[in-house]
Amino acid sequence: MKILLLGKNGQVGWELQRSLAPLGEVIALDRQAIDGLCGDLSNLSALRATIRQVKPDIVVNAAAYTAVDKAESDTELADLVNAKASEVMAQEAVALNAWLVHYSTDYVFSGQGITPWKESDVTAPVNHYGASKLAGEQAIIDSGCKHLIFRTSWVYGARGNNFAKTMLRLARERETLNVIADQIGAPTGADLIADITALAITKIQGRPELSGLYHLAASGEVSWHGYATHVIEFAKAQGEHFAVTALNPIETSAYPTAARRPLNSRLNPQKLCENFSLHLPDWQSGVTRMLREVLNK
Repeated sequence: MKILLLGKNGQVGWELQRSLAPLGEVIALDRQAIDGLCGDLSNLSALRATIRQVKPDIVVNAAAYTAVDKAESDTELADLVNAKASEVMAQEAVALNAWLVHYSTDYVFSGQGITPWKESDVTAPVNHYGASKLAGEQAIIDSGCKHLIFRTSWVYGARGNNFAKTMLRLARERETLNVIADQIGAPTGADLIADITALAITKIQGRPELSGLYHLAASGEVSWHGYATHVIEFAKAQGEHFAVTALNPIETSAYPTAARRPLNSRLNPQKLCENFSLHLPDWQSGVTRMLREVLNK
C-alpha cells in the first residue's frame, strides 16, 4: 500500500507519520517541495501533479488553513486551501480509484444547543473558517471518491503549541486568569486521531461501504475553564509551582474575537464507533498523558 500524507508537520500529521508507517510506504510532505513533490495546498497545479506522480492508494490530508480569526479577512487563501485543494485531491482520487482521508471540524455547525452533533445534523457555520471547511467536505462528497472525512474538535498534541501549554505558561506568570466557560467540547489528542485513522484504513480495504463522514472526538465534555482547571490541578499534583491564585470563568462575549466561536462543540461519535468497532477514551486520559510528557521535558 502506498500512502501520500499531506501536512506532515502539523499536530495530526506528525502523529500520522508514526501511525501510518506500519501500513505501507508513506510519502510524507509539507509545504516545501522535495524531489519534485509538493504538498502545498495553495499550489493546486503542483498538488495535482504530485498526486499523479506518486499514484497513491490512499491520500491522507492533514493540511489545512486553521487560522480561525485571520480567515475572516484572508478569505481567498482559506477557501483555496480548505475547499479548492480538497476538490483537486478528490478529483485525483477518483482518477486513481484511491481513498481520500480528510479532517474537518465541529465549526461547520451553528454551535447552538447542548446536544452533541450527529453527522446528519444541519450545518450552519458561524465563521469563514467553518464555511471553508464545509465547502471542502462538500467537494469531496460531490466528487464521488471513496473517502473518510473525520470531523473533530479541540485538537491538541504534545508537539507544538496547545491550550494546555498556554495555560501552564500563563499560570506561572499571572495571579489571575480569565478563561471562557460557556464553550463546551471534548479535547481530542492528535495521537488518538492518528491511531483511529490507521485503524480505519486497515478496515476500509475492500469495503467501500464504509466510505463516508464521521465524527471523531474523545468521550465526555468540558468547558475551556474546566479544561484549564484540570491542567493546572494536575500540574500542581506533579509538584509544579504557579503564581495563579484565581481562575475565573467568563462568557465568550467578554472575550471578543474577529471570528465568532461556536458554544456547542460537542460531537456524537456513535457512527464511527459502530462502523469501526471502536471505544473512544475520555478526554481526561489523553490530556493527562500529554501533560506527563510536557511536564517531564
